Amino acid sequence: MSESVGPDTAPGKPVEPWRSMAVAALIGAAVMAAVDEIVFHQILHWHHFYDRSTTGVGLLSDGLLHTAELLALVAGAFLYADLHRRGTLAPAVARAGFFLGLGVFQLFDGIVDHKLLRLHQIRYGLDVTPYDWVWNLVGLVLLLTGSALAAHAVRRQAGPDS
Repeated sequence: MSESVGPDTAPGKPVEPWRSMAVAALIGAAVMAAVDEIVFHQILHWHHFYDRSTTGVGLLSDGLLHTAELLALVAGAFLYADLHRRGTLAPAVARAGFFLGLGVFQLFDGIVDHKLLRLHQIRYGLDVTPYDWVWNLVGLVLLLTGSALAAHAVRRQAGPDS
């Protein structure tokens, strides 16, 4: 079964695995940013993107995060559609890229934003250690899932004789 799909797929048309992975990773990072913002910023009110100032600045930072995530999601959708239309999408590699994007965003947020830059914490007024562990372990599981899917896609692309 061919790895490329699309309406104008020609026999022997090369897929673009690295582009497929990068585009899907962009979408994955945007989706994880949206989940973070919707669940933890808006529904639970646990934090804002930037909590080291006034509530107004925190809300502004959430709006800027939302703008960035939405632009990334729209751009990723157009780039994905272009890959599909041209018949150069590598679906298995794109699935891996999606999970890699989810995991990279989660770990970046947990390590860089929470701990190194201290832009915000997951919660306030209690010991955040268990939250930090869960946050980063979820990111690590997503990253490892993406890595395993990528390795499987590469092995599958190489064929049974490799």
